[in-house]
Amino acid sequence: MNPSPLRILLVDDEPAIRRALSTTLNELGFQTVEASRGEEALHLIRSENFNAVLLDVKMPGLGGMQTLSRLRALAPRLPILMLTVQDAEEDKVEALEAGADDYITKPFSMRECVARIRSAIRRAQTPERPEDAPIVIGEIQVLPVKRLVSKREQPIHLTRKEYDILHYLMLHAGRAVTYGKVLTQVWGPEYRQEVDYLRTFVRQLRKKIEDDPANPKYLLTDAYVGYRFAEAPAEVARETPEIP
Repeated sequence: MNPSPLRILLVDDEPAIRRALSTTLNELGFQTVEASRGEEALHLIRSENFNAVLLDVKMPGLGGMQTLSRLRALAPRLPILMLTVQDAEEDKVEALEAGADDYITKPFSMRECVARIRSAIRRAQTPERPEDAPIVIGEIQVLPVKRLVSKREQPIHLTRKEYDILHYLMLHAGRAVTYGKVLTQVWGPEYRQEVDYLRTFVRQLRKKIEDDPANPKYLLTDAYVGYRFAEAPAEVARETPEIP
């Protein structure tokens, strides 16, 4: 028996965006439902089941952030990905801090969009990992009980803070984690604005875990937002069409 298609709720006030997303996602085997306003999305979430939501930030009526907050209250584990414009860095940070699982920047390639959707759904369906469980991503392994890190089975010597940063990001692999969340987790809320301080530690950490620190494949930067630890080593993406 074939599994049921993954159901995606598309929430955007622009019909062209919804149509482009729906057409491509349906061709890839997803089932899509469209909503043009936040109020409509909340009604659909109450009456139907979805595997993920793509939610525009800027909408008339109930805005994207308000909709996100209410959706999160109704469905705490439902993957919600925000659609933002290229230069809306504050919106991205606000959305992630408010509980969004990820964001997708307009214009975006459908390849990136689908990859982000699948990744968010996969994370939601995976049982939460105990914080002391070993983590292996690519060639990097972390043993939290012993606070040991190795690459290709060779030990990597990290400072306490470098280890704490790495462990936290690997626990949330595949997700964008804001600077503020990392700083709060590792140093405490009083360090929340010390982004340059964090960048210094990340530069040193990359020198120890990356083959080419200038072109990292594990510890990636989400510009002006935070960091993202790759679920698998990054590959060069092929050129794909963009949706404006």
